[in-house]
Amino acid sequence: MLTVIEKVAALQNVEVFTDVPTEQLAYLAAVAEEVDCEANYEIYSENDAADSFYLLLDGTVRLHQGSQEITTAKPMDTFGIWALFDEEPRVVTATTLTPAKLLRIDRERFVDILADHVQISQGILKNLSSKLRNLLGRVQFSSGS
Repeated sequence: MLTVIEKVAALQNVEVFTDVPTEQLAYLAAVAEEVDCEANYEIYSENDAADSFYLLLDGTVRLHQGSQEITTAKPMDTFGIWALFDEEPRVVTATTLTPAKLLRIDRERFVDILADHVQISQGILKNLSSKLRNLLGRVQFSSGS
């Protein structure tokens, strides 16, 4: 079992949480569940309800649509992150290729924490707005040339 401090250290590597203060990540770490999966385990399927996000701590996970591979997640990669922000169905299937250890954050628990800890929301919004600003800058630059 990971300690809250070890979970915080792992969550600091999640891109969307990079602007969240470390002490605030402890609240997310407290609700992050460790999940151990055997090889060839289907974590979720395409079109399933999106109810949680995953951080891969160990092992490999194949993200695919049917037989078409989209990508392979490796340790410290995340998948299903948008499940924290909307309720759209999953667009891929996530299947372990090897035994895997994951951190899972449930959307309902995540939303409850956001309601009580505005600094987490501010950090996430700062990160997302920075990404959007960078994307818009690239689009404007490429359309102006």
